[in-house]
Amino acid sequence: MDIQKIITTRRNIKKFKSDKVEHSLITSWLEAASMAPNHKMTEPWEVLFAGPETRAKLNHKTDFGGAPVVLAILSKHGATALERTENMAAVSCFIQNFMLMAWESGVGTFWSSLGTSAKARLTLNVPVDYDVVGILGVGFPEEMPEAKERTPIDRKIKHLS
Repeated sequence: MDIQKIITTRRNIKKFKSDKVEHSLITSWLEAASMAPNHKMTEPWEVLFAGPETRAKLNHKTDFGGAPVVLAILSKHGATALERTENMAAVSCFIQNFMLMAWESGVGTFWSSLGTSAKARLTLNVPVDYDVVGILGVGFPEEMPEAKERTPIDRKIKHLS
């Protein structure tokens, strides 16, 4: 699949098959994800694999759609507010890279912001100097959502003098 097709066909998957996703595949996608741009090579991401006990404590309303793998992706705070923002942007790029790599292999993802809650942070044992950028369900799609209509890009572009 070419990169444009990967980007334009990727969907946020709400329901997953129980089929196992090989750990070696996930590791290879994480390795590729780590090529994300990051200011001053801070590489601010950390990845947590959530096991069954942790998932139960997170108590997500759909249990991440039954995804066989759940990852929490963290961003280290910077020394300044600007660095924290840069790190969050880098980790968001890391997550997008991961999601696109998975999609290329026919594996879907679900990005949840559940990690921003105090309960989830405690459950995941997130250090005080980290943010949870997303909790991802990862697995083979059971259902494929239709594409949602997007705003035409020309309505989002402004040319400055």
